[in-house]
Amino acid sequence: MNVIDWIGITLAGIGTIGVGAGGEEQEASSVSIFQLPWLAFLVALLFVVLNGWLRVYRHQRRAHEMMDYEVVEEIIYGLESGILFGMASVISKMGFVFLEQGFSRMLVPICVSISICCSATGFYYQTQGLKHGRAIVVSTCAAVASIVTGVLAGMLALGEQLPSAPTARFSLLLGWLFIVVGVILLVSSTWLLRHLPLRRFIRINVDRNFSLSRSGSLRLKDSNPTAVIHAATLHHLISSPSKEKA
Repeated sequence: MNVIDWIGITLAGIGTIGVGAGGEEQEASSVSIFQLPWLAFLVALLFVVLNGWLRVYRHQRRAHEMMDYEVVEEIIYGLESGILFGMASVISKMGFVFLEQGFSRMLVPICVSISICCSATGFYYQTQGLKHGRAIVVSTCAAVASIVTGVLAGMLALGEQLPSAPTARFSLLLGWLFIVVGVILLVSSTWLLRHLPLRRFIRINVDRNFSLSRSGSLRLKDSNPTAVIHAATLHHLISSPSKEKA
């Protein structure tokens, strides 16, 4: 974890809190049946793009014979699991909204079953990310994607609206901005370290610490010959009287 990774994770965490703080109680929502196919299409298209992106990075990693996971792979696994977690919550709520609108009661167990399948698949993707990647990156991206997916899917499928209060709306939009900036920093942290002067500053500090530790070790090494010389001198002084007696 470098400095830019920590900044990105912090911004994403603050943005998540801002999105949660910007929520407000809303009236009874109604499911827009005509929007459901569009929602399913967008989610499927997003997964196709993410999986294609993941395969490209896997191919690049194998071509360069790199064993460590790239940060993009960790982010993709976190985003995929978070999207599924968010969709699971929306689909679960959708079944109860259908029941309130007078639809068949069979839609409730059907929606709950689909929600459980989405959650199980989300845990699979998250486990794949945690298996080889860093837990803090995967978990942060999963939490961010879950909240953003829940908000956007709720607005598209359940007819939910943005907060009416200016403060709550500003908090929500600012939280989204922090989340987007945080994810961008996580994706491009390696590139930024290569091109920003921050890397030179870190390298100077590392070299300075290394030189200080090396000089300290040299001082400790220099004390050993002195001890050896003193021991040899002491041995010569002890052995010299015995030679005179002989």
